[in-house]
Amino acid sequence: MPHKTLIAEDEPLARDALAAWVNEMPMLELVGCRGDGVSALAAIRELAPALVLMDIHMPGMSGLDVLRALAADASGPRPAVILTTAYDQHAITAFELHALDYLLKPFARERFEEAVARALSAEARDEQALSALAGAAAPRDQAPLTRLLVRDQGKIVPVLVDEIEHLRSDTKYTAVTTKGHTYLVRLPITSFEERLDRGRFLKVNRSCIVNLDFVDSMTPDESSQLVLRLRDGTRVTASREISKQLRADSL
Repeated sequence: MPHKTLIAEDEPLARDALAAWVNEMPMLELVGCRGDGVSALAAIRELAPALVLMDIHMPGMSGLDVLRALAADASGPRPAVILTTAYDQHAITAFELHALDYLLKPFARERFEEAVARALSAEARDEQALSALAGAAAPRDQAPLTRLLVRDQGKIVPVLVDEIEHLRSDTKYTAVTTKGHTYLVRLPITSFEERLDRGRFLKVNRSCIVNLDFVDSMTPDESSQLVLRLRDGTRVTASREISKQLRADSL
């Protein structure tokens, strides 16, 4: 059964192009197009589409405002949302508001089809996206992050949070390390601290969060503080308080 799809785009040429692509995909059913955020929100509530392709910059309400309104309405529809924009500075906010993907204009049809395939795939690794397509109404505003969208050499790169090994920061930037790559994000580490799964991620000192799944060993230093050795060879010294906590949790 085709997935009902709504387009919210205020630029006529872009809206027509997206409509043409949607109509050529048999797994999608175009149920409407809207040119502003207010009518887009109304259409989402009325039509309950499974998938929404939405521009960020629209008159009336922005695409981010529409996402905030949907998140605040626990009993309303929960579509999977793919955001489109000519500006990449909203990527982190888009993900925090549970956007499924983020297409940076101009984007190729291949990139569009990749985003749609991720939304429709039964094997998608983003469980929130699958819940949205299934019409689940469980609150998501407090759910831990499952994926980050980071900038790298002019591209937006999706990073699965489960694969992040550690995060280190100064006052303005956070270095996110995963699978041998480090991405520099212009956000303080406190922006991530409350949104990470506390059963897996531990803030071991003021400037570092580690994924405990990637810790090989912990050994005390001369001050009896634990030094965590990660799989990639990184060594991080835990604060005295966290060292005590880790010792108390050990069997």
